Amino acid sequence: MIALVCPGQGSQKPGFLTEWLTVPGVPEHLARLSDAAGLDLAHYGTEADEETIKDTAVAQPLIVAAGLLAGRLLAPVLEGREDVVHAGHSVGEITAAALAGVLSEEDAMRFVRVRATEMARAAAATPTGMAAVLGGKEDDVAAAIAAVGATAANANGGGQVVAAGTLEQLDALAENPPARAKVIRLKVAGAFHTEHMAPALRPLRDLVPELSPEDPAQPLLSNFDGAPVTSGQAALESLVDQVCRPVRWDACMQTLTAMGVERVVELPPAGTLVGLAKRGLKGVPAVAVNTPQDLEGVRSTLS
Repeated sequence: MIALVCPGQGSQKPGFLTEWLTVPGVPEHLARLSDAAGLDLAHYGTEADEETIKDTAVAQPLIVAAGLLAGRLLAPVLEGREDVVHAGHSVGEITAAALAGVLSEEDAMRFVRVRATEMARAAAATPTGMAAVLGGKEDDVAAAIAAVGATAANANGGGQVVAAGTLEQLDALAENPPARAKVIRLKVAGAFHTEHMAPALRPLRDLVPELSPEDPAQPLLSNFDGAPVTSGQAALESLVDQVCRPVRWDACMQTLTAMGVERVVELPPAGTLVGLAKRGLKGVPAVAVNTPQDLEGVRSTLS
């Protein structure tokens, strides 16, 4: 079993699409995705600086587009196989849904455009953020996050939990960390996957009737509980709810283990989920695809 995984926000880096645009057909593909997203993704993926692409309204469409570009190039060696499972972390679940056949690429980009814009607007309403809590006992971490009024927004496995809340709450957590744990503020401008993002729900729900979801052609895991989703409509509704609901990447990795996954391939901008796999899927080879050369290596392995 091969797991094709797609990263979330914060994985983007300045210029990370530059090499991809040298591959025949990729500039045209990216232009179509840009049209659907209403953004010049070629500019943001090659010329924009770190601060610019940190903007939620830019970062999310850029990350989804990158995964779709690489996924299209990898598709010939994966199409029709029964040993492929898809999963994505946070906004990466939109990428995974498209690659699994739930959403067309155009619908995926329309969805992420609204998601990103509305989450950025919600984040601007109140200064909020996120912080990784590394180490410590699970109960101690949960108690420390609850004590300051924050939310455990991401359970990433391998001793990593991401807390989200107001900046004051995160400061309080850093001042009183759980025993044997370290608190590291993340470079994201919002308390994603918490009730702070509730204003984004209505615009996304209004968009849903305009989209045409299909049942997954290959297994797709949900961030809600790590279980496979079988209905395209249910997968789409879960993507909407995910905006305010914690990401259970630990549960996704538990499901991958139960499915007997033998290889993990992380699509660009890759690295974060490979790192989590090293701790949560010990012994399972994991490769980060960040260049066309990386993809060629994966393609030759899977052919």
